Amino acid sequence: MPIEVAAPKYVVIVNALQERIESGAYPLGSMLPSETELIREFKASRPVVVRALDLLRQDGWIESRQGKGRFVLGRPARAGQRSRERAYAALDSAERTDSTVLAAEVVPAPPRAASALNIAPGTPVLARRRLVVVDDLGPVELGTAFVPLDLADGTNLGTTDPLSDGLLRHIASRKAVRFDHVAERISARLPSEDEASLLRVDPTEPVLTVLLSICDRTGSPLLAVDLLLPASRHDLEDVYPLD
Repeated sequence: MPIEVAAPKYVVIVNALQERIESGAYPLGSMLPSETELIREFKASRPVVVRALDLLRQDGWIESRQGKGRFVLGRPARAGQRSRERAYAALDSAERTDSTVLAAEVVPAPPRAASALNIAPGTPVLARRRLVVVDDLGPVELGTAFVPLDLADGTNLGTTDPLSDGLLRHIASRKAVRFDHVAERISARLPSEDEASLLRVDPTEPVLTVLLSICDRTGSPLLAVDLLLPASRHDLEDVYPLD
């Protein structure tokens, strides 16, 4: 059975306040309720409320004015938010001719994918494996998308035909779901013989592993993507504020 994991309380508060700002309940320039009022409304501790407010401030939704309170700035431009915008082909707008779908089949969820989906290991999921090759570099990405069967039902994910609209858009357009953000975990390991062959790397050469949980607004994972990247063919770069 799926493991039900409630969103952290600070995430609940952030989402609720963002929705109120977007709906106009908290108009541009208006003052937010005080910490005490939010503590009472959400039945949360002061540190939890302060953390939620600080995240909203860092992402540009609100500003703090010393001695006066916190005020609404509105929905920030996407580029101004604290987010990683990796150009992973697995999340690209289309499956192009430089990629090959190697397999699309129902499998027991491996522990790594199960942890990203908050389900029990061994739960049946649809696994769609794809290799991306760039002419002047060679293979740059080997990725497997793990999709719960109810989400995969009614889509073309179970075939090896390329998706002209890409993975996320394909699912969103057919299942009426909205993807909000990606949780990313990066590590490194040695490839298996099969992985080394597909990526054309030496088995002794470490590869980067990236586990993506694609979540809805509440933080619930909808699908997971497990990627292998040859370290010599990638530069992972990010810019984000320190305060």
